[in-house]
Amino acid sequence: MRPKTKPCQMDKVLRHLRDFGTITPMDAMRDYSIMRLGARVWDLKRRGYNVTSRIVQGENKYGEPTHWAEYTLQEE
Repeated sequence: MRPKTKPCQMDKVLRHLRDFGTITPMDAMRDYSIMRLGARVWDLKRRGYNVTSRIVQGENKYGEPTHWAEYTLQEE
């Protein structure tokens, strides 16, 4: 009998994209403890997934302007 393997970070990101539509670095950190979301998205793209990004502008917790990436999986 083969032992069960835990999903890797890339699997978690892909599942999140399919379940919720988008993912941000804050989502990845809060939900999965993934600190390098951009690297995991790059891995998905190398495997043929069509992941797009857009820059979202908002404020940080101090009310200062900031921006971050929001990723979306373009399923075919």
